[in-house]
Amino acid sequence: MMLLRLLRVILLSACIGIAPVQADSRQDHEIARRALEAGEILSLRQVLERIEREHHGQVLEVELEQEDQRWIYEVKMLRRDGGINKLIIDARDGRVLEIKGRHGRQLGRDN
Repeated sequence: MMLLRLLRVILLSACIGIAPVQADSRQDHEIARRALEAGEILSLRQVLERIEREHHGQVLEVELEQEDQRWIYEVKMLRRDGGINKLIIDARDGRVLEIKGRHGRQLGRDN
């Protein structure tokens, strides 16, 4: 399984006016930008708008990875009860593939 870390964003810092954490390297940033421009992935804004409608909590961290030729957003959310869920999202269409977390639903990954 090839795992390519592309983007790490801490949204809390953006809320208080600090620049978000930068991607691990300039090359990774360029790969992510090209994937977005080619229509291979949805923008982070589109994905967050979709999940925030269905999942209540505060987004803490987002990563974009390429896993087995598939783009995946991993979103960590702080739930209202203080627990943390990790949502695995298909970056092409914004579909939630899996939710991991204490007391969270476990959904199997689709192919």
